[in-house]
Amino acid sequence: MIDYMVKHYDDLIRATLEHLQIVLITLLLSLVLASFFTLLCTYFKTASRIIPGILSMIYSIPSLAMFALLIPLTGLGKTTAIIVLVIYNQYLLLQNFLAGLNGIDKSIAEAAMSMGMTPLQTLVKIKLPLSRKAFIAGIRIAMVATVSIATIAASINAGGLGSILFDGLRTMNPAKIVWGSLLSALLAVFIDGLLRFAEKRLALHPVRN
Repeated sequence: MIDYMVKHYDDLIRATLEHLQIVLITLLLSLVLASFFTLLCTYFKTASRIIPGILSMIYSIPSLAMFALLIPLTGLGKTTAIIVLVIYNQYLLLQNFLAGLNGIDKSIAEAAMSMGMTPLQTLVKIKLPLSRKAFIAGIRIAMVATVSIATIAASINAGGLGSILFDGLRTMNPAKIVWGSLLSALLAVFIDGLLRFAEKRLALHPVRN
């Protein structure tokens, strides 16, 4: 095991960086789209009933099936993987974002409105800061899921740590299987720990108006 790492450390580093790149791009795009859906669900009752249900149904589709559905349209590789990961993240992010916003005492928002704040000002200055812990929790859950599904995305030539894992399974190479699995797990643990630390920091530093 150690011998493989010494001889192929460059391949392991490259695969880890590829995996991290997929995760970070997915995070950026997921946050933009989830923010849009959150605004729709916050201000339009019809959207709040329809969008979560649609995203829930999509989330229930196995990742391999989703990859297969998109391949004819977007082909093999990172593009398809990122699109699928972004779509999956919407359910996880939206649930937590809405839970954070809906968990705010209505009297706080009403007081802000009575002081002359517009709905947008109330959202930006009051609701979002008070919901930030729930937002971080949602991001943490989504990112850990992204690391796992991104590993499976190697089956459609997306690269990353899954490429080492699947190559090990194909060639019956235990070292590749172990290192592909181990590094993927460590990356998930690292991201989870980093965002848990952010959650704790937010809890220690409450919002000041």
